[in-house]
Amino acid sequence: MTVLSGEEIQKTRLSARLAARVLEHVSGFIKPGIKTLEIDQICHDFMLSNNAIPATLNYRGYPKSTCTSVNSIICHGVPDETVLVDGDIVNVDATCILDGFYGDTSRTFLVGDVDPEIRRLVDVAQTAMFKGIEAITPYGTVEDIGFAVNKYVTRQGFYVVKEIGGHGIGKSFHEEPFVPSFGKKNKGSKLTPFHCITVEPMVNMTDAKIAESPISGSDHKIYKTSDGTPSAQFEHTVMVTDTGYEILTML
Repeated sequence: MTVLSGEEIQKTRLSARLAARVLEHVSGFIKPGIKTLEIDQICHDFMLSNNAIPATLNYRGYPKSTCTSVNSIICHGVPDETVLVDGDIVNVDATCILDGFYGDTSRTFLVGDVDPEIRRLVDVAQTAMFKGIEAITPYGTVEDIGFAVNKYVTRQGFYVVKEIGGHGIGKSFHEEPFVPSFGKKNKGSKLTPFHCITVEPMVNMTDAKIAESPISGSDHKIYKTSDGTPSAQFEHTVMVTDTGYEILTML
């Protein structure tokens, strides 16, 4: 867990804001007929044109500049020749390195006319992220976040992914602490002012087990729902402050 200086906070803000701009930029291209590889290239080019490095590219062998997780893929979907069709959902996860600091965000996009229940899943995932963020207090705990996320999601009839979650971020891509999407109040790692975390609940339609598949040449794995039902995710980089929090990846 890295506590940031004033200068480091500003650098993290700039990187996080750029990551948010990446998703805003690519949003206009996401429609039926686009390939996930094209989404990745658009994000890659935007980062480079703004003097940033795509953090995922070659990170522990990961081969692309973003993750594009379509429908039943929970996370770490690798951009390829997959063509998005009407009714799909796709999570685009973009992380920038700008001046040595990291900004990480993701959003699940609707592709064309999406089934109302899947649209509701996406809405619940986004709201769950904000419920978790609203639970952040200086010297609170990471499980305060998870408790708020899980309480909301279960009341909506959906299921949080417990095996994967958020993390510390700033001078490096992944730091302690692990930020779960479930937990008990006042449990887990303390939230120290002026360090950054990601809040990124992944929400599934059912409680089916997670299936894993390897990514060639990488330490990472692709995670999917084992029953083929959809999954949605949203993510913000958030700084814990001495009075609450600041969402860094919100435009």
